[in-house]
Amino acid sequence: MAGDARPTVGFIGLGSMGSGMTRNLLRAGYPLVVNDIRPEQGAGLVDAGARWADTPAETAARSDLVITMLPTPRHVADVLGGPAGVLAGIADGGTWVDMSTSVPEVADGIRLANPGLHVLDAPVSGMSSGAAAGTLQIFVGGEASDVTRLRPVFEAMGSPERILHVGGHGAGYVVKLLINQLWFSHLVATAEVLAVGVKAGVDLGVLRSSLVASPANSAFVERDVLSVLEQGDYDEGFAIALACKDLGLSIDLARAVGVPTELSALVEQVYRRARASYGDRAGEMTPMRLYEDLIERELRL
Repeated sequence: MAGDARPTVGFIGLGSMGSGMTRNLLRAGYPLVVNDIRPEQGAGLVDAGARWADTPAETAARSDLVITMLPTPRHVADVLGGPAGVLAGIADGGTWVDMSTSVPEVADGIRLANPGLHVLDAPVSGMSSGAAAGTLQIFVGGEASDVTRLRPVFEAMGSPERILHVGGHGAGYVVKLLINQLWFSHLVATAEVLAVGVKAGVDLGVLRSSLVASPANSAFVERDVLSVLEQGDYDEGFAIALACKDLGLSIDLARAVGVPTELSALVEQVYRRARASYGDRAGEMTPMRLYEDLIERELRL
């Protein structure tokens, strides 16, 4: 991938994250082959210059490297296997990059069964707005030589200084799950504190400013919570059903390595209660509505 060479990228998964990521690959000059279970998702990309493939196998056969960006580990496994799957079309010695929030077991099984395949896990943070803007943070697990080779591809989708090689195979998955676990915990704790303070008569803006100026400040309090407080936006670009999936995966990971996670388990319960109350498609920040309903007031600046 030296010089001005641009490998053909096969991209599978054109949802709220993948649609923005693929458009940035096109803008950066990468030839693109795309596939999704919903063909209509690829129409705008084809109009912009991408080529459509009818199956994951065809996507792989027509590409120099394949990227998957899918909702769950089960979706990743389904897209990789079978007569129409990626493995049926990818060349010997090919490259597969999974940018989904998933678990090491799926990629480990593929890698061990296909020792000639170059495999990286590279999940992202930054929400759908970051995917559209090309400012994602990317956490890459895999061989250092592969990370170096593919860095220009990652830089087309993310901020160069925020593309981190976090370790060997599977490390990217682990880091992303733990980031999500902590972010969701920040959200629930912040919602609880703001609801209590407002109910006790403190002005919401004053309370938040006090938190920002205090040792309890965080990126969530300072920046992320503003989408709710200023715009009433609970980030429907990332559904709460997926947030619950991610929390379940992180708790499963903790159980597998023998670390008790009582707080995260409680946060997961709050998220599942919000999902039951507001539906699968509600945004990932919807647990804040639980507290708004409790105090019978929207938290708005």
